[in-house]
Amino acid sequence: MNVPDIRIRQLNQAPLKGDGAYVLYWMIANRRTRYNYSLQRAVELSQALNKPLLVFEALRCGYEWASDRLHQFVLQGMAANQKSLKDSAATYYCYVEPEAGHGSGLLKALATNACAVITDDFPCFFIPRMLEQVAPRLPVSLEAIDSNGLLPMRAASQVFPTAYSFRRYLHKKLPAHLLERPQTNPLARIKLPPLKQIPTKILERWPQATEKTLQATPETLAEFPIDHQVGPSVFQGGMDAAKSRLKQFLDKRFDRYLDERNLPEEDVTSGFSPYLHFGHISAHEIFDQIINCEHWTIEKVLDQKATGKRAGWWNMSETAEAFLDQLITWRELGYNMCWQRADYDQYESLPDWAQKTLEEHARDPRDPCYTREEFENAETHDELWNAAQTQLVTEGRLHNYMRMVWGKKILHWSVSPQEALQTMIYLNNKYAVDGRNPNSYSGIFWCLGRYDRAWGPERPIFGKIRYMCSKNTARKFSVSGYLERYCRESRQGQLFD
Repeated sequence: MNVPDIRIRQLNQAPLKGDGAYVLYWMIANRRTRYNYSLQRAVELSQALNKPLLVFEALRCGYEWASDRLHQFVLQGMAANQKSLKDSAATYYCYVEPEAGHGSGLLKALATNACAVITDDFPCFFIPRMLEQVAPRLPVSLEAIDSNGLLPMRAASQVFPTAYSFRRYLHKKLPAHLLERPQTNPLARIKLPPLKQIPTKILERWPQATEKTLQATPETLAEFPIDHQVGPSVFQGGMDAAKSRLKQFLDKRFDRYLDERNLPEEDVTSGFSPYLHFGHISAHEIFDQIINCEHWTIEKVLDQKATGKRAGWWNMSETAEAFLDQLITWRELGYNMCWQRADYDQYESLPDWAQKTLEEHARDPRDPCYTREEFENAETHDELWNAAQTQLVTEGRLHNYMRMVWGKKILHWSVSPQEALQTMIYLNNKYAVDGRNPNSYSGIFWCLGRYDRAWGPERPIFGKIRYMCSKNTARKFSVSGYLERYCRESRQGQLFD
């Protein structure tokens, strides 16, 4: 099955050159070899032109928030891709920039010898700007392929204000797209002409990453001009690690997910978001595994009414439906926003009602009121909040429920909602492996009213923004184990605000 046209975006007017040496797949967001529409499209072109396929994956060191944590995760993913492509019909070329700017000119040099360049479409962080700048400079056709989610980003022509409205749209439109699925392994049983060699001049100037570099040891990471204060996360990157996480979730956590996913002390959430963000796993692969467990077929939704309700439409178990609402509705709602609004990360993108109520309470007294540094160092009076921040800083992740409380209290204790937003973005993007993603921006902006409605009673500082606090969290769930694990100092009786 060919890649659907709706997932292919032509970025320039340069021609496809049939006399080129290879088809170039520039892997920038879908950093995997499975369930990858971009790789599938590159294989299609290679077959049609009877040309070799060169898969090019690079890692810059000059990107914002570059750190040992993010570098190690990406390098581990590159090592997994190198292993996966070793005996395939494609040639894999991975380049790791030793200093900022060293990789300048490499893509154009590779494109000069190419028939066409295929890359990944991703609506967030620096990637849209990079593609916009690169496209007119390349001498050959450049296509960006959407392999982000089950619904193609271009399928919806509007920004949805709530999960309910987006869910209703999905109920109507998603079944048709579920009939179009990426190939499990686009390179399986494929024969292509071998690439004799990457041009020597290119390899001399931009050497292929060594095995030592891809091992991403602390000694190796120390050589890069990146932030070494943000240490590696507690989990490993790459396709193999992602597949292992998926199996572990289905075998040991899935049955507990519905009842225990919001419990801070329990580790039953999927943990997929870092792997989804860096493209080490596809939402399609996760979906396929879920429906296999549920013995589900597409016929179960073809005649379903579009209700917009969270449960019942899929005709699956409650647990599966709850999980799919997170994987599809909430995750792809963020992609919908980022794809269509360049200001997705700006305060002005909040709903009018949220901006109005926050402005009405902008001069309410804040006591306490913390600086960004105090937040970053987990130096608040609230031990449960400090525990959440400590988890984020030390592990590179934050429990899903605690992430909401974490954001709400930053709003509560900041000098203004605008400053609160910038603090959340800074901390999340610096420390969370799944930061800099449409879904993580959704979570941050939800704390300020995006995708929500006005709530009562109206409160100081929050106005009509939904209120959450540590004290209520501790009433709803046991948090003693969470505090014991992440709190540096436990002052019993003075834990919560």
